[in-house]
Amino acid sequence: MQNKIHTAQSAFQHWKTISFQDRALLLKRLKTVLDERRMHYAVLMTQEMGKPITQSLAEIDKCGWLCEYYAEHGESFLQNQYTQTEAQLSFVTYEPLGVLLGVMPWNFPFWQVFRFAVPAIMAGNTVLVKHASNVPKSAVGIESLFLESGFPLGVYQNLPISSDKVAEFIAHPFVKAVSLTGSEHAGSSVAMQAGKYLKKTLLELGGSNAFIVCEDADLEKAVAVAVNARMQNSGQSCIAAKRFLVHETIFDTFVDKYKLAVSQLRSGDPMDPETQIGSLARVDLAEDLEKQLQESVAMGAQIVLGGRRKEAFFEPTILTNVTPEMPVFKEETFGPVAALVSFKTLDEAISLSNQSDFGLGVSIFTANISQIKTRIHEFNEGAVFINDLVKSDPRLPFGGIKKSGYGRELSKEGILEFVNCKTVVIH
Repeated sequence: MQNKIHTAQSAFQHWKTISFQDRALLLKRLKTVLDERRMHYAVLMTQEMGKPITQSLAEIDKCGWLCEYYAEHGESFLQNQYTQTEAQLSFVTYEPLGVLLGVMPWNFPFWQVFRFAVPAIMAGNTVLVKHASNVPKSAVGIESLFLESGFPLGVYQNLPISSDKVAEFIAHPFVKAVSLTGSEHAGSSVAMQAGKYLKKTLLELGGSNAFIVCEDADLEKAVAVAVNARMQNSGQSCIAAKRFLVHETIFDTFVDKYKLAVSQLRSGDPMDPETQIGSLARVDLAEDLEKQLQESVAMGAQIVLGGRRKEAFFEPTILTNVTPEMPVFKEETFGPVAALVSFKTLDEAISLSNQSDFGLGVSIFTANISQIKTRIHEFNEGAVFINDLVKSDPRLPFGGIKKSGYGRELSKEGILEFVNCKTVVIH
């Protein structure tokens, strides 16, 4: 495996000299190959981690969009920035760091990798990716995609290593920085190892997003979006809405409508295009979720829908009578469990929303947009979405605060995370 680091370093010496135009052409070719083989790679994801096939196809398409976005905008993001000073010339230039290590999760096996690798490679870096152990075919498939698209050997490499080997790669002097998307524990471990060697890290960790429904909200739209916000990918998403805060005057109505909508979700064979809910990726994940549910029920939460587990399959579940002390409120629930809480005032809703160790994003549904705009600064989050679910978009920076991590991916901010911002002054 050490040979892969040397291959990546050798490739970097060449790749950093390649023009932005030529890098962009390869990214466009990568999108073309993705489009041509979208069903093949979507099936890989569905077979390995259980994602419904329609959602796997959408993930492949989003990766293609990302390639296109950075092919079109990467060069402009990295242009020299000139500033007038007393010097003859003053400017900032952006140079690649070198070999980067990515530690990636299983829940979005292609998208999470692409949103790390594509901007990093466009900036002139080379990458090594240690993917999750339960998606090995996806991991190999992504590496083959880069090679088939014409990227030089060593620009992108898959690292089929166990988690306990990651520290060795972080320690290697050729590895300049680390990006991790995963759990709080994994992020803390990687940051600690990188800190020993003064290497930069970017951490995209967990979330427990609030979904606030105000009294004046468009209830039909809020319910429809709430279903997707919690149940997409069977709830296995850091940015999924997990805590639903609903104004007391519409709480019962929201519960009835939400229960009906969720109960109509179709589960079954994930290869069936009609399937909307699949199993969780592993049995132990479903068992962890079941424990959180049972502890919360013992503390007084009421199950109004679902609540049963069979091996890795977990029924879409709705809970009421939820309080902030319960695991389903204060912990991240990585599966199709929605915790519903009523509130009296917007002040209370904001307080409940912020009552979390996580700070990834929040959704607020209201007709009074002007009022919410004046209070955006009160939400301790990396993102605020009004009348929509929190989602990632190549055109916008993505990331969190608090225990949701630090740093930003996507957009201009994402490509600037792994460059040397070099100041040049000429007298």
